Formats: sequence, C-alpha cells, structure tokens
Amino acid sequence: MKVLIDADACPVLEIAAQECRRRRAALLLFCDTSHELNVPSAQTVTVSRGADSADFALVNRAEKGDLVVTQDYGLAAMCLAKGARVLNQDGKEYRSDNIEGLLAARWEHKKQRMAGKHPRGPKKRTAAQDQRFREAFSALLDALMPKND
Repeated sequence: MKVLIDADACPVLEIAAQECRRRRAALLLFCDTSHELNVPSAQTVTVSRGADSADFALVNRAEKGDLVVTQDYGLAAMCLAKGARVLNQDGKEYRSDNIEGLLAARWEHKKQRMAGKHPRGPKKRTAAQDQRFREAFSALLDALMPKND
C-alpha cells in the first residue's frame, strides 16, 4: 500500500506527509516541471509539462489498495477503476456511488464557462477543512495499512 498525491497545488501536502511519516507509509508526490517539491520522506515524481501529464503518471502507478489524494474528478475516476481509494483535499472520499454525479456537475460547469458564465472561485481554505482532511486521511490510511500480527 502506498499513498499517491496529485501534488500540483495540493493544499494538504504537509498534513498528508506528516501522517505518512507517523505510520511509515510510502508517499509519492506527482508534479510537472513547473513545480518544485521538496518534502522529507516523500518520493517526488516529476514529469514533463503537458496537459494531465502528472495525472497520467499517477494513475499508471496506482494499484488496488492504494490511497490517492486529488482534487481532479477525472483522475479520481481512473484511480477508482484501478481499485484505489481516493480522497479530495477536504476529506471527502470519491466512491463509485458518487463519482458519476461529480463528473456530470463538472461537465455542467464547463458548459457554463464556455457560455461566458464564470462562477466565483473557491473561498479561502480554513483550519476546519484541514482538520476534516486530517481525520479522514488518517482513518483511511489506518484502515489500508497492513496489520503486523
């Protein structure tokens, strides 16, 4: 079991790294060459810049039983298809019973943007969001970690 993070602009990178260090879980960070990451105890996988290049590198390394952190619904869907568990930055777990609705909503938002309607951006991140992520990430990590008998 390993943790894979879509690390380009990931607001919970340090929280995930702390929890992985605490449990000695393998942590892989995926980014393109326009980002520089230096997180102790994590392996950084840097790929060439290009549309979704880091996403495809991540999904190619994901396996059943891994834990993936991403904000990207498309990447989440691909990782779910491989048997990985997937969380977003707020601790919400993407599952087979909610991913289709999320993808449909993403498509609707894209159609609105193409029609010239631009919704407001996300609100400033809060400590409560970080805490929800830490709790959900820790619980899922503990459930997925191999048990030493």
